[in-house]
Amino acid sequence: MEKSIFLIKKMDCAAEETMVRIKLEGLDSIRALDFNIPSRRLTIIHEGGLSAIRESIDSLDFSASLESTETLASEAVIESDKVQSGLLWKVLVINFSFFLIEIVTGIISRSMGLVADSLDMLADALVYGLSLFAVGGTIARKKGIAGISGYFQLFLALIGLIEVVRRFIEYEKVPDFKMMMFVSVFALIGNTFCLYLLQKSKSREAHMRASMIFTSNDVIINMGVITAGALVFLLDSKYPDLVIGAIVFIVVTRGALSILRLSK
Repeated sequence: MEKSIFLIKKMDCAAEETMVRIKLEGLDSIRALDFNIPSRRLTIIHEGGLSAIRESIDSLDFSASLESTETLASEAVIESDKVQSGLLWKVLVINFSFFLIEIVTGIISRSMGLVADSLDMLADALVYGLSLFAVGGTIARKKGIAGISGYFQLFLALIGLIEVVRRFIEYEKVPDFKMMMFVSVFALIGNTFCLYLLQKSKSREAHMRASMIFTSNDVIINMGVITAGALVFLLDSKYPDLVIGAIVFIVVTRGALSILRLSK
């Protein structure tokens, strides 16, 4: 594994950074990119392929030059991968546990909001599982994992919206607002902790950024289900629960589209 630092004199804003990313992220040898626009420097972690990297950067005519290249200790690379793996295992276990809790309590309480949130938790758990396969891989592989995650979220959102429409049309009992709010409060605590762990990692790699997008959505969703539970109590109606269920799947759809843009 190698670390190469380039000085790119004409890279002074996000537009130039994007152009450099487009040129480099298709190269299979690259593991990570770290841009420092104020100093106009780009740090690349890669496995060989330096000549192809230089050619790609030079083709942009940004007055780039290679400042240094060094071989990274394999222990450091392994340790970084272990940190990512350990983090992803933690959030995977938390999300899958809450999926089991919410799917059971959602069915018992007849809450579409809890059922929707449980499916979102399941999707997240599977996303984190897929992300574990991306740890230690190239950028192309990580972006591919992000793309799979996005399509899976879109699929679940479609299924969820169909179920919401069915429940609007057919007769449904008023859900148990107490169970809705109680479970969602604990889910909110769990997702907030997951988001803290992911943000603490400060990773800018596609599969990790995808994980942060999903978890940010979950925090919003949990607060929505708590609000819906309060409205079910105040109005004695099933509709607040169905509305939040629909909103959950719209949020999931938006998150999935963000992931798909990230994977391009």
